[in-house]
Amino acid sequence: MASPQPVLKNFEDFASVHGTLLAASGLPPALYRQLFEKLSLETFDGGSFFSIEPCEGGRLRCLVLTAEFMAKESCVFLIDHAWTFRLLDALKQLREVPGLAERMASLMCVDSDGSLESVESEKNRSELDVMEILGREIEKGRERGSDAVWLELEELCINDEMLCSMNLCDRFSNLVALNLWGNELRDPEILLQEVGRCKNLKALWLNDNPVLNERHRTPLGDRILALIPGLEIYNSLFTCNFGEWALAYCGGIYSSDCPDDSPSRGGSSPLGAITSLDLSDRCIKRLSYKREIISDSVMPSLSHLNLRGNPLNEDSENDMIKCLQGLSNLKLLEVDIPGPLGSSAMKIIEALPGLSSLNGVDTRDILENRKHVVDSGLQPRFPEWKASDTLAERVIAAMWPYLMTYRLADMEKIDDTPVWYVMDELGSALRHSDSANFRVAPFLYMPNGNIASSMSFSILWPTQNVVQGEECTRDFLFGIGEEKQRSARLTAWFHTPEDYFIQEFLKYQEKLLSRKLPSPREASTMTTSALLADGRPLRVYTDIPQVEDYLRRPEFVLSTSPKDADIIWTSRQVDEEMKKALGLGEHHYFNQFPFEACLVMKHHLAETIQKALGFPAWLQRTYNLETQLTELIGDYCHRKRENLDNLWILKPWNMARTIDTTVTSDLSAIIRLMETGPKICQKYIEQPALFRGRKFDLRYIVLVRSMNPLEIFLLNVFWVRLANNPYTLNKNSLFEYETHFTVMNYIGRLHHMNAADFSREFEKEHQIRWLDIHERIRKMIRSTFESASAMHPGMQSSSSRVIYGIDVMVDANFNPKLLEVTYCPDCHRACQHDSEAVVGSHSVLIGHDFFNVVFGCLFLGEVAHVSPL
Repeated sequence: MASPQPVLKNFEDFASVHGTLLAASGLPPALYRQLFEKLSLETFDGGSFFSIEPCEGGRLRCLVLTAEFMAKESCVFLIDHAWTFRLLDALKQLREVPGLAERMASLMCVDSDGSLESVESEKNRSELDVMEILGREIEKGRERGSDAVWLELEELCINDEMLCSMNLCDRFSNLVALNLWGNELRDPEILLQEVGRCKNLKALWLNDNPVLNERHRTPLGDRILALIPGLEIYNSLFTCNFGEWALAYCGGIYSSDCPDDSPSRGGSSPLGAITSLDLSDRCIKRLSYKREIISDSVMPSLSHLNLRGNPLNEDSENDMIKCLQGLSNLKLLEVDIPGPLGSSAMKIIEALPGLSSLNGVDTRDILENRKHVVDSGLQPRFPEWKASDTLAERVIAAMWPYLMTYRLADMEKIDDTPVWYVMDELGSALRHSDSANFRVAPFLYMPNGNIASSMSFSILWPTQNVVQGEECTRDFLFGIGEEKQRSARLTAWFHTPEDYFIQEFLKYQEKLLSRKLPSPREASTMTTSALLADGRPLRVYTDIPQVEDYLRRPEFVLSTSPKDADIIWTSRQVDEEMKKALGLGEHHYFNQFPFEACLVMKHHLAETIQKALGFPAWLQRTYNLETQLTELIGDYCHRKRENLDNLWILKPWNMARTIDTTVTSDLSAIIRLMETGPKICQKYIEQPALFRGRKFDLRYIVLVRSMNPLEIFLLNVFWVRLANNPYTLNKNSLFEYETHFTVMNYIGRLHHMNAADFSREFEKEHQIRWLDIHERIRKMIRSTFESASAMHPGMQSSSSRVIYGIDVMVDANFNPKLLEVTYCPDCHRACQHDSEAVVGSHSVLIGHDFFNVVFGCLFLGEVAHVSPL
């Protein structure tokens, strides 16, 4: 009978077992004993010292000290974890665990209108008679004594036919604002015909209509503006013709209850009484040419102006300063820093000495250098969802700013899949500050001294003196400075200057578009056989079971001694130190090339190809998040502005089998997923070619005899891997492994298919010649190795003979896309799956004969079952 597990009996036991964890947490040693006591008694006493209060209009919560005073590093508090999960299980748990979605929604300040009852109510609302709504609007206009009309027709399932039947131009001669957000409009010509006749329109919202997904030579917005030159707001953004109406709308003067009050004003400006004007995120490119409006003569009472999130790239710093200097009563200014007014808060304050607050920070504090502007200068990033989203779906959209993560590990291995968690209500109320007064760290408590008994908590302690009523904050990016892209990473929580990131992306894109691969070197004759002059077999040392089991050719014999072998075929990295230790020399052949990481590690592969070719069509846009987060954010924001799809896939640098791989369109998720290890972020292939309605990818095998000159061969067979579920882009499917991934060897059902059967059926399904696709794939593979040879001449080695796996997808236009190049040990499993290869008019099965073909090509110079590239 097994002896009982040891129990922590005293503080000394606790400190001994948890020593490494305590040191890693950063908790001051003086607080270790207090932590032990609270863990032993499960003391959660934070409620006696703190209160949780609403902020940002109820969209966030903050933590406030209620105790009279708390000294730096004087105490530690336990924080429970309200939700712990693996990412692929998140949506399922929210749907199935009773009360979980409701608690998370409350903790994250998520509007619960996405409940089933609310969805049903929305459905009923969408079925209302649209004509009845129009009739009510006519009656409201009569009551106001004005013919100006503002129509709110959001999410009413209005389609093209219904839009025509509404006859808006004839029914409302002075239609000022039209909100068609979230309807079913698809035909741009019908839309232009009906809306284009409403010549008095000032504002038009078509957001979330299918018509916006149509790509035309002339953008739809430009065509609408040509028909309605007086339009000032289009899809929530200012047009180049914005003026008093748009400014009055943002100042709260105009609304659906008051579309336009021109008759009652008698010619006076509606802007005269405005004290606060929020122009954030309106895509304003130039403000200075509206100087006659943005002035004391038109807005004499304006004291608060918010210009955040606007590119303003057609104004110089000097133009902007002069424009704002025309507002003598301006006291509170919000603007991106760095941004249109420069990169220095001090410079802005010197140019506008009348300001009392810049980005929410007292200008006196800035001048006295007591507080950094960025500390509270960034606006929180709130989640977006549709009215039809369920509560679970809303929580998924809102969760990323609240999540924290860790990986479990023991003495033998680290868990492949990271654990994510949400702190309880108290911990989740801690907001960010660059100069935080508290610190939080995860802690794994093991009461029985082993990981099997572990319980996860977070611990909280003050890092500064805090007084009653002061907000308690933590640094969301503790220990991460600008060398690790701190400012860019803050985008996960805050609205950082989009225009800055877009400009950086455009500069990066321009740089890559200028790349051109050098002309390939002329191939020289190589020795085609490695057989020894005395005719004896080549001795092979290997630690790979498949080679031991299936290499049966008489030209090769297995050796148990690396030193005595001719060929070292191993799964381990053979570096100079190992060669020296084992007595290996130049007369040995190795199944590795020097510097082959430029191919087999995903971030290096993308870098190699981009340096050589820029943006070839067969490589999806790829960013190394450890060094290129700024460019990725710029690309994401640029695509969003251009209304392009924005689905991305994140992959660890050097992990196989889709471990820790995620598909998402959420920018906050992309940034936060960096915390689970180095990754690339690659544009997802949203429209792949399908086979029987499912995704597939192809594994090709490349045999490389030389990198300089380049001599490579392609095995005349490929392996087909199919997803188990039908393909869909439904956002909930992103949590379904068997829908978006094809490698089922380790998760789910294994689903391979014979290559000959696949190509024959694919041709029949899509009415296309597979050989045409295959030829494109061959050219892509050749270009990949030409790029590596050109960019990394150090790969050349006369003693290297290697096989690589090439994973390929095909898009809906039947063009190949390179997924990755895998190191040869990952190819060895190919011998376990028979697949048919066509050689001339004959077909053979390659499976258990895999290594006989590979070794014959690489070491004997044979070309049976392979084709030169």
